[in-house]
Amino acid sequence: MEKFISVNTTAVPLPNEDVDTDQIIPARFLKATTREGFGDNLFCDWRYQPDGAAKTDFVLNNPLYQGQILVAGKNFGCGSSREHAAWALADYGFRVVVSSFFADIFKGNALNNGLLPVQVSPAFLHDLFTAIETDPASRFSVDLEQQTISIDRTGASETFPIDPFRKVCLLNGYDDLDYLLSLREQIATWEQQQPFSITAATLTP
Repeated sequence: MEKFISVNTTAVPLPNEDVDTDQIIPARFLKATTREGFGDNLFCDWRYQPDGAAKTDFVLNNPLYQGQILVAGKNFGCGSSREHAAWALADYGFRVVVSSFFADIFKGNALNNGLLPVQVSPAFLHDLFTAIETDPASRFSVDLEQQTISIDRTGASETFPIDPFRKVCLLNGYDDLDYLLSLREQIATWEQQQPFSITAATLTP
């Protein structure tokens, strides 16, 4: 995975609450087994007419709103456990999704795929939406090491929680296997320090 240290970018507002994974990536697109190309169908039924024409009133089709942060309403990523939802968001170009509440399975899938779910208070989420509405060019800073998200124009900031293991993985660009491989020297040292070793003789009944 790509390392995640920090981002400073504009944001895309999606104030809808209870956005489920079928709305993020409809089930008919789940036949593929690789992560590439899912961004083209992100929010497909909200984004396109049945004939494929873009719906001009949907935020992803509005050129005013760009950036690597999606600011979403409460309870984002509910519904089925499909990992493809995280794939689609990451493939589209989002590095961060902000909400006041995430479904647990979606949160895990996001972290496993280099997408940072930033959970903030309802009050701060309101401030983020207000900043974007006031000026679509507003910039926001997300610092994973400090676990903070800030509104650059006002300086308002809030901390967010993250599992320590997943934080280490994101900062280093590790998946689970990469993390284990990063510890091989420590594992080898620990094995050498043990007062016993398993041999064929010790296994004899």
